[in-house]
Amino acid sequence: MTAPSDAPNRKALFLRACRSEPVERVPVWMMRQAGRYLPEYRAIREKHSFLEVAKTPELAAEVSLQPYRRLGVDAVIVFSDILIPAEAMGAPIQLGDTGPVIDSPIRTAAQVEALSVFDPERETRFVGDAIRHLCRALGADVPVLGFAAAPWTLACYLIQGHSREGFPAAKTMMLSEPRLFRRLLEKIARATAVYLRAQIAAGAAAVQLFDTWAGELDLASYRDFEWPATQLLLSELAADVPVILFSKNSSHLLDLLLTTGASVLSVDWRQDLAALRERFGRRVALQGNVDPCVLLGPPENIARSAREAIHQTRGVGHILNLGHGILPETPVESALEFVRAGQSAPVAPSAQAQLLEEMPVAMRQSPLP
Repeated sequence: MTAPSDAPNRKALFLRACRSEPVERVPVWMMRQAGRYLPEYRAIREKHSFLEVAKTPELAAEVSLQPYRRLGVDAVIVFSDILIPAEAMGAPIQLGDTGPVIDSPIRTAAQVEALSVFDPERETRFVGDAIRHLCRALGADVPVLGFAAAPWTLACYLIQGHSREGFPAAKTMMLSEPRLFRRLLEKIARATAVYLRAQIAAGAAAVQLFDTWAGELDLASYRDFEWPATQLLLSELAADVPVILFSKNSSHLLDLLLTTGASVLSVDWRQDLAALRERFGRRVALQGNVDPCVLLGPPENIARSAREAIHQTRGVGHILNLGHGILPETPVESALEFVRAGQSAPVAPSAQAQLLEEMPVAMRQSPLP
């Protein structure tokens, strides 16, 4: 599969944005872009379960390609689930559109020690194979993205057993058995680093860490538990590709998120992108952050929201995305309007040059994390 001859090199565009370098336009993709809002995805799911699709490289690649064909997004994220490593570590899972279920929640020291740092070329080779399928289909000009859960978010599901507001079981272990909880986070971090290294070796141009539930932690708990675990993961990963860190409802954690070592911070719609750009300069790129519910409204609102998000960053170090995953009830035309609006939004080179000039010299010359 190749892009039209007049299309930009999407991979180069995406990587320049991750490095906060000047771009001719802002790249655009959407979290959960392969999913239930697409009729072609629903047609496949009528014949195959979620896990069957995720574990069959040809099917996973096919549903990953659907939003690229339909919407012309600038990055293709492999179809999988953040709980796949949990199963590979030894925690059986059930996955479906209603959410994940861990059959035997991790509550004891014996269960934590029984979790393994798995071999991704054996236990989860289907993920790497799906990425290899995508790289062959898309060629060298379109970035393929891999992903995994950050330690706290994966621990929430492992301990709680399912999604629940506040994840009280996970917090109970954290507060009552902090040494055991840290051991669990360490095992997750090391296993996830190996898992993501395999995705990069398969051809992923960048990887995203989903710390969806980071906002459930207060500042002290994040600093004492999740921050060191995320730093361990990224140091073990030692990636030569950009790492995007997504967190939700986490304005109180921003200074710590900045120092994890991630190349890009992906933020939700509660954050002011202009304020973040002024606060962080070029030290980190930004991804986001249109409210997914905007795509349920009129086209003019969708286009305006996409353009406003880009205006806030002046097109420097910005990947346009939603502030969370696209909703299943989103009309396909609305998703297309979002992508089109973002890709056609003007990015004035003079504005980018001015922003770079306004930054302190030390910041402009310092390498990105």
